[in-house]
Amino acid sequence: MRWSWFMPYHHFFNKRKRKRERAFYENGSKLLEKLIASCNAKPIPIRTFSAQQLFQATNNFSSEKLVIGLSVWYKGSLEGRIVPIKGSFVRNANPICTFSPQQLPQATNNYPVQHMGSYWYKGSLEGRIVLIKRLDILAHIAINDLVISAQMSGHNNVLKPIGCCLHTPSPFLVFEFAANGFLADRIFVTERQHQPMVWERRLKIARQIAHALSYLHTAFPRPVIHMCIGLYNILLDENDVPKLSSFYFSVSIPEGEADVEGFDGIRQFGFCAPEFKATGKVTEKADVYDFGWILLELLTGEDSLNITRFTIDEDSTLVAYIHNRAQGSCINEIVDPAILAEDGDGGASLQHQLQAVLDLALTCTEEDPQTRPTMVDVTKQLRRIERFTQTGEVLLGNLQNLKLHESFEEHASAPLKRNASSDEIQAVNEASERPLEV
Repeated sequence: MRWSWFMPYHHFFNKRKRKRERAFYENGSKLLEKLIASCNAKPIPIRTFSAQQLFQATNNFSSEKLVIGLSVWYKGSLEGRIVPIKGSFVRNANPICTFSPQQLPQATNNYPVQHMGSYWYKGSLEGRIVLIKRLDILAHIAINDLVISAQMSGHNNVLKPIGCCLHTPSPFLVFEFAANGFLADRIFVTERQHQPMVWERRLKIARQIAHALSYLHTAFPRPVIHMCIGLYNILLDENDVPKLSSFYFSVSIPEGEADVEGFDGIRQFGFCAPEFKATGKVTEKADVYDFGWILLELLTGEDSLNITRFTIDEDSTLVAYIHNRAQGSCINEIVDPAILAEDGDGGASLQHQLQAVLDLALTCTEEDPQTRPTMVDVTKQLRRIERFTQTGEVLLGNLQNLKLHESFEEHASAPLKRNASSDEIQAVNEASERPLEV
């Protein structure tokens, strides 16, 4: 009798323990199955951490350790229109609200659990500063993120995974630390945030991310499509080297097939490729379309889902607006004023470079996927644009005559190829920093 008071607590702790064990075995089996299917007999080092280790590393996931809580998207209907509604959990943020608190729960059916959310925490594990990603999505999606991140970890411009915790319903993921935060915070700048990023660095980052996507499309036995490319999914290390992340919706094209069904939960969002919205199927050209959005955001400094500088119809998008305006507008009306305000003697050289990137962005975001370039061609084009600028005014005439669909010269390095080894990945990474032969 004297221990009877403890029985309810004993039952509670046993139930919680069984729940964690069940999550561990279920998530572990899913992870193992994914790794076996994807690693092609090559070792992929993934460490496992206990839930207790991660709670200690983040001080119980304290808000003080929260780097950013982002990508919390709800599919909703407002004023008869299907829209993505984004919930922001950024510390000290000043969100702009254009709808009443009563409208949003109604639009999203009281924020059902099918939303997609990720929260990044800064933590310390075994004396090392890391990023811990807490996902409010289905376990198999989190595992997909981890597995593809591990496959891509040999690329310099991918955020490297360190390990995971499988004891929770949706696994916690542990990544290398990116000291300079998210690229979006350096482009969508407010007066109280960072200084705007200079154009030269924006262009270099665009080329590096394009190279990572080229590798994703070509380095494995089957092409992998990222499906969720955006400035909020690109982090920066202490040297502003970009790190592509968030592979949770990535899919590979089955052998013998030309396309694959994408994750239906993001199909209605405005930033998806038109063919994905129409058919639910995607090819590598869907990533090209999304990358075109990135180029336009880097050029304009505008968040395509929160546009402030342009007057855009409610049924339109940044892509549609730029496509309509590009022919009749001066480039200066489109480009981020912070770029135009940069000191230096770029002059006509900068103008030609901006126009070349705009032309590339417009080609990437064509409605017909067949008319878009490949990511390999996009990477080469961006490297050429960099090369022309670095060599100065002498090559301006050649830059003006550069055609997007010409036969591009090969990289100075060996070309990307299917199923490359980690050593080959490193060689390609090193070669990507070399200038193209022109």
